[in-house]
Amino acid sequence: MEETDLCIHFLLGKALQHVKQISKAKLAPYGVTPVQFALLRLLWERDGEYGFVLANRLLIDSATITGVIDRLEQNGLIQRRIDQKDRRNKRVFLTEKGRSLEAPLIKKMNEMNDEVMSKFDADKVQCFREMLFEIGIKKKVRM
Repeated sequence: MEETDLCIHFLLGKALQHVKQISKAKLAPYGVTPVQFALLRLLWERDGEYGFVLANRLLIDSATITGVIDRLEQNGLIQRRIDQKDRRNKRVFLTEKGRSLEAPLIKKMNEMNDEVMSKFDADKVQCFREMLFEIGIKKKVRM
């Protein structure tokens, strides 16, 4: 059997396994997982979001976002605060520790991206990103 005969599911799974391994290694010294990094990145762009907004933007369910927020809060990277306009809701804010990780974590994830995509030219990288977006994100946004 040739490599090109393998099903897309298997190939994507193996690729994801490889990328997860690299990203976990890059983030581990900071005590952050790839999903936690994704949430922190949203907060670096716009601090003080509601948990459900973060979940929607990351395309994950409410139970998952609660666990991610809990762990980041336990590690002192974020804090939840009651919304002064609607006391039934809480907003998620970066702590100083969480804010201080922006530059080093983005650097590490950029290194990971470069390492994973180093074999490909810019056009192939762009095409690959577009295909992944079509497969994994655009379809969910339409639903």
